[in-house]
Amino acid sequence: MVYDLTRFISPLLFGVYGKLDSKVRMEWNNRGFSTFHAVLTSVASIYLLVIPDQFDENVHGDAVINSTTRLSESVMGISLGYFLSDFAMIFWHFPAAGGIEYVKHHIRLSIFVYEPNGAFFCYRCGDGRHLDTSGQKGSKAYTLNGIALFLSWLVARILLFIYFFVHMYLHFHQVKQVFPLGYYSLLTIPLALAVMNIIWFWKITKGMIKTLSKPKTSGMKKQ
Repeated sequence: MVYDLTRFISPLLFGVYGKLDSKVRMEWNNRGFSTFHAVLTSVASIYLLVIPDQFDENVHGDAVINSTTRLSESVMGISLGYFLSDFAMIFWHFPAAGGIEYVKHHIRLSIFVYEPNGAFFCYRCGDGRHLDTSGQKGSKAYTLNGIALFLSWLVARILLFIYFFVHMYLHFHQVKQVFPLGYYSLLTIPLALAVMNIIWFWKITKGMIKTLSKPKTSGMKKQ
């Protein structure tokens, strides 16, 4: 349904969509699917963190590690469905939809354990691909997209990871109660994700600085 919705909306917003070849259009739809999932899970995660008191042990006295709600389980189910369907699409269109490195990413991170940071974008979306593909790489929207990506990555991939590690440290006595595979996963996979996030954040920062440092061209052409 999300793929069909992307195919319906994209021509209305971007005239170039109809001129794309099948390979680029498939990747475009894949990114639209990824963005839809990211927005949905981010909103749900923020709500679960801020609004209800289900995950506040000072209110109900139960361990945070054991807390759950029907909404949180539903969101987790949606995310699992997204990862599995995206994984299937990668194999179906291999290697056009990311190649072997994206397959490894899904196997090690997305399928094995759900990322604990509410990702805003997939790892490959650091280049404003939709705007690039539609011929707007030099536009103001492309620059604003880069700045928005920098800020959202700073919040979702850096600051929230710091919060996550502090939270896990403060509740480490509860973390020890998790079954062995989950326990060692919590000790290793978030750390690996954090390293990847820092590397990509550095690349995003350099790209944004490079874009903002480009001299603005005059509207007058030389004769």
